Amino acid sequence: MRSFCFQYSLASSTRAGPQGLALTGRRAAGLPHSRRHAMTAVVAVDLGKTGCRAALWRGTGPTGDVHEVEGAPGLAAKDGVIASRDAVLAAVRPLLEGGHALPLATVCVGAAGAATAPEAARAMARLLLRDLPTREVAVTSDAITAHAGALNGETGVVLAIGTGAVAVGIGAGGVFARVDGWGPWLGDAGSGAWIGLAGLRAALRAHDGRGPATALLAAAVERFGAVGQWPAVVAGDGNPARTAASFAPDIALLAAEGDEAAGSILHEAAAELAQSVVAAGRPLGDSAVDIALTGGLVGIGEPLLAPLRAALAVAAGRVRLREALGTPLDGGRLLALSTSLPHESHVVRVRGDYPSGVVPAMQAAPAAASN
Repeated sequence: MRSFCFQYSLASSTRAGPQGLALTGRRAAGLPHSRRHAMTAVVAVDLGKTGCRAALWRGTGPTGDVHEVEGAPGLAAKDGVIASRDAVLAAVRPLLEGGHALPLATVCVGAAGAATAPEAARAMARLLLRDLPTREVAVTSDAITAHAGALNGETGVVLAIGTGAVAVGIGAGGVFARVDGWGPWLGDAGSGAWIGLAGLRAALRAHDGRGPATALLAAAVERFGAVGQWPAVVAGDGNPARTAASFAPDIALLAAEGDEAAGSILHEAAAELAQSVVAAGRPLGDSAVDIALTGGLVGIGEPLLAPLRAALAVAAGRVRLREALGTPLDGGRLLALSTSLPHESHVVRVRGDYPSGVVPAMQAAPAAASN
């Protein structure tokens, strides 16, 4: 996964050059850490609707093991707490086998849906505190951990684009703005699911004769089977947003090959994403604002990134592209180690009432939930 960082000034009327952005190639030499829990282990989890990744850090050393499993529909979805808890446990437990990571000071989870379902976030935190050998569980939105990682815990705007899409702005003095992230049916404009559904609709219009011919039709048949099966296939695994988003890389490939319908979809997605970025940056003031772009959708490359650069250059004035400083897992680590970052008011923390120096044992894996 690639991450990039934009910088723009909402007050500037100067437009960027033809490419809109210049890559600086700057990488973070390392993320700062708090003295809190400095010599104990922490786990960070990035729980999305497509995948769930967990990373273990021992003390202040580099990232240890990383384990990835399938994601969950989101905390706000039906049975979202249990599905999300199960995904987190599936990702974390293999990291703790043998007990070499103990004691765990904090497990920090950035979870899709946490921003709109804070009580569900708290409920999952309580379950994880019971099931994992840790003194504390912190749960926040995956957009918050993405923000903390990409901007190294500092203020600015992060556009997180994967299966969903959300722009988060955090400024001095607790200024906070969250734009979109409303899920695949009401929002997530420009996201992987949004792009995938737009591609399927364009393919269906071509199939029906309601729209122009497009290679999207053949590509969708190859991925999802006969046209008549598409509704059942998209809804069939209980995570239709993830299924729809799986079509986004195909759309990007066809756009790169010159398919007009595919290219039009990605240009529209870029325009939507740029609007979210500008809206999230506006409350932070007129000075230059760092903007980081992160998430799995970045991996589809220039067919989306080129029109996004152009849209940001037009909408936001001076724009500079830099590499983001870290990943959502890095952000989870920062939030696990410190309670003094500007993101703290958006983090739910649940702590166990254990005697000093005592860490609970890891519980047996929970039984699978019945349908």
